[in-house]
Amino acid sequence: MSEVSYIDRPNRTLAVYAIAYLLFLYIPVLFLPLFSFNDAIYVAFPLKGFTTKWYEQLFNNEPMFAALLNSVQVGAVTATVSTLLGVFAAKAVTRYRMPGKNPVVGFIMLPLVIPGIIFGVALLILMSRLGVPLSLYTVTLGHIIVCVPFSMATLIPRFEGFDKSIEEASADLGENMFGTFWRVTLPMVFPGLVASFLLCFTISFDEFIMAFFLSGTEPTLPIFIWNQLRFPQRVPGVLALGTIILVISFAVVFFAQWIRNVGIHDKTKRGM
Repeated sequence: MSEVSYIDRPNRTLAVYAIAYLLFLYIPVLFLPLFSFNDAIYVAFPLKGFTTKWYEQLFNNEPMFAALLNSVQVGAVTATVSTLLGVFAAKAVTRYRMPGKNPVVGFIMLPLVIPGIIFGVALLILMSRLGVPLSLYTVTLGHIIVCVPFSMATLIPRFEGFDKSIEEASADLGENMFGTFWRVTLPMVFPGLVASFLLCFTISFDEFIMAFFLSGTEPTLPIFIWNQLRFPQRVPGVLALGTIILVISFAVVFFAQWIRNVGIHDKTKRGM
């Protein structure tokens, strides 16, 4: 009883640390929406007044919408391809024995630890050597390299979270490997697929370094924002756009994590 009560006792030091960390992390971000409603082009206190004109100007900014469309297209393709590669890689890692599996997984996960600028420069040199013109296709390729590890990290727990005997039962009933994967495995890991897609889309949509090195004449939205920061009179519009992206990105990531956990708690309850 004493051990249980000790474990269940709230750790105040950890709680204080968590709150301090969250404040340190998010208080600077909160200044973004604050100054986006400021009736002045300068980011400084005191605020001059409240206005929504910077948000209204966004709807008449055609270059911004073009960059937004580019980011959506790149993000959709990147998320789709990364999730497809991630689901097959996660299944191979969790279901089959193969020589050198750990080194292969570590190699795939390298983009999580190697700075993006290294990959950006390397891909830029490679594309220039091969004579491939920089475009949204090269940006998509760079984003796929970045997003596949995130897709695998999202999907591996999903494959490990359901009973393998369900797949074996499908095979015993005469279903082939493809049919088992399509009718049994995919429905079981579907929440993970949705979470992987949303997470990869968000990462691609917000990614700057790869796009900076690999984009041609068609900028993505982060590149467009970077270019706008050179003009002081356009900074408030960038703050308004950044606020919208911040809210949407937070909602998408939160939803992706919620989807990712769907079924895991239910499985735990059934196991209990």
